[in-house]
Amino acid sequence: MKKILIVDDEKDILEFLGYNLRKEGYEVIEAKTGDEALHLVKNNIPDLIILDVMMPGIDGIETCQRMREMPKLKDTLIIFLTARNEDFSQIAGLDAGADDYVSKPIKPKVFLSRIKAIFRRNQTQSDLESYGDVEINYDTKQLKFKGKEQSLTKKEYDLLLLLCSKPGKVFNREEILQYVWGGDVVVGNRTIDVHIKRLREKTSSDYIKTVKGFGYKFIF
Repeated sequence: MKKILIVDDEKDILEFLGYNLRKEGYEVIEAKTGDEALHLVKNNIPDLIILDVMMPGIDGIETCQRMREMPKLKDTLIIFLTARNEDFSQIAGLDAGADDYVSKPIKPKVFLSRIKAIFRRNQTQSDLESYGDVEINYDTKQLKFKGKEQSLTKKEYDLLLLLCSKPGKVFNREEILQYVWGGDVVVGNRTIDVHIKRLREKTSSDYIKTVKGFGYKFIF
């Protein structure tokens, strides 16, 4: 059973995330501050840490930096929770040693898909994963199709990562918008269609299928 530490000063967030993660079979431990989290991980090593950026005392960025200084946490995954969509918040978080970030407000289905995707990605023995003729390098965030390198924008990469996280699953537009653009950004349906079209041009329509009235799925 995977163990997940949630660090957030908001009681409602702790309860909301804890409930949904436990329902999926994860073991959950909780902390309300960065200091409490740092104390917990000394003797209780989680597989994943979900860390809020904005907290009283030491914030999530500094907490993450201190955790990454601990040898026992070098293989622990860290995801930031942020209510801010500014690039500086995301970049600072990743530079601090986080593996990913999720924007609030959080949609349970999308959030759990993100968790499963990062665990799945981490279980591979290398940074490469292949889906038929599609090869993704998770370290460099590059795509190869039939051996030829294809340039991806960040949004294209995030969209492809979501679709590949569960081949065969149909992701609806709401899930895609939340995962790729975040809940605070207003994006039209046409934007999703354009990004899907670009991914198909860089791979093949054989891999990314439209399920009319529902959304999109990745098959190989």
